[in-house]
Parts: sequence; structure tokens; C-alpha cells
Amino acid sequence: MPSVKTVLKKLNQYQHQYDQYISLKKKNVDFTRAIQKIGFFLYFPYKWLVFMPWFVLSTAVLSVVCVLLSVLINPGIGSRCTGPLWGKMICYLTPVFIRIKGREHIDPHTSYVVVSNHESFYDIFIVYGWLGIDFKWVMKKSIRKIPGIGIACEKMDHIFIDRSNSQEAVACINTAKTRIKNGTSVFFFPEGTRSRNGDIQRFKKGAFKMALDLKIPILPVTINHTHKILPKGSFALFPGKAELIIHPPIDTSGYTSNNLQVLMNTSKQIIQSAHKK
Repeated sequence: MPSVKTVLKKLNQYQHQYDQYISLKKKNVDFTRAIQKIGFFLYFPYKWLVFMPWFVLSTAVLSVVCVLLSVLINPGIGSRCTGPLWGKMICYLTPVFIRIKGREHIDPHTSYVVVSNHESFYDIFIVYGWLGIDFKWVMKKSIRKIPGIGIACEKMDHIFIDRSNSQEAVACINTAKTRIKNGTSVFFFPEGTRSRNGDIQRFKKGAFKMALDLKIPILPVTINHTHKILPKGSFALFPGKAELIIHPPIDTSGYTSNNLQVLMNTSKQIIQSAHKK
């Protein structure tokens, strides 16, 4: 059995090693913060002198191309040609590095009601650039007023909803149902607005009612980390990494209006199961 003196000596050695570890960890943290500050000051001029001019120029040019393709050929061509290019261009310029999981769960010949959590305006670029299917957005009517983007979205047959007018909203959804066929899907952010802190908020019923009415599956999608790239209500843009996770579709044939809440809860649980803050 070791003596008390030996035990105390070992304890002193462990304490010394622990103190060294804490000191090194603190230095690493301070070094990381210093790098982040340097990176911020280097990125700030890039954001305003390089990224923003290219963002405005590419959005304007691709909006014109999209309108021309949509009018001269059809809205599907305009959406499939310009949407993914725009989304990828913006992400590459930021830069945002995207990781995609679960694309094998998509059947390109099936129409879906796609539902996703909503953390940032960058969700739009990532979905456009990497989801890989033809779809129509359901978006706030106020987006129609954004120069370039609004007219392009209108010509691509995306769906504008005035949430303050329930009758008009229902009419818009009913019109939209005619566009969801032959592999064309519809995309909802069922939270209705972006999350300020990355937490998933309460889901609204519209997307799930449409899935039941059209008798098509729900395709749950999880988006991670975009609130760190561009938080809601902020111009504090940062480069970073994001993740797009496509889950297996949910068959809606076993659901009715009586158990709609169960479908909503199931969809939210699936999205939340892969969510990371």
C-alpha cells in the first residue's frame, strides 16, 4: 500500500498537469478569439467591396434572364436554370460551405410538399442551390416588392400569400394547387418566419392541409447553422458552414383533417431530430 507521502506527491503531479492543461486551453481560446477578430476586420471590406456588388449585379442579371426564360419558354425553365445558379453563386461568394445528406430520398418524378425549419435568409440560397428538385415557393406577399427578385418570382409561378387576409391566402393556395404536378413540388417554411436564435418554432397548418388535399407526401428537410451566417434582422454577414438534411418522405394517405396535428407533430419531430444550433 502506497504511503501518504507518495499519494500526496501523485496528487501534486496531477494538479500541476491539470493547471498546465487549463493554461494551455485558455491560451488556445484567446488565440481563437484573436483570429476571429482579425478575420472579421479582413472580411468586413470584402463583404462591402466585393460580395455586395456581386450580389446586386448577379441578382439583377439573373432576374432578367429568369423573366425572359419564363415568359419566352415556360416558368419551369426559368426556375430550374436560374434558381440553382443564383443560390450556388451567392453561397460560393460568401463563402458558405454546404454539406448535403439524404438526396437519395427524393424521387424526381414525385411531387412533394417540402417543409423545412427557417433560420436565415440564406436558407433560400441553400435550398435553391442544393435541393435538386423543381418547386414553387410559398412566400410572403411583401417579397413581391423587392426589385428584380419579386418580378422573377412572379414569372416563375411562385406563390405569394398575404397573411393578413385569410380569404386571399386561401385563394392563392387553391390556385397554387394546379401548379403542383408531374414532379413539381411546393416548398413551405411552416414556422412562417425566421427564428431569431435557431430554435424551431411552432408549425402552421397550411403546408399540411395542402399535402392532404393534393394527396402527396410530405418531404421534411432540416437546415443547420445558417443563423450563424446571417441572423434574422441583421446585416452581420459571416462566412461559415451549413447543412441540408433531406429526410425520407412521409406518406400522407393515412392522415385526415381529424389527425392533421399528428402529421404536423411527426414532421416537426423529424426535422428537429437532425437540428443543431
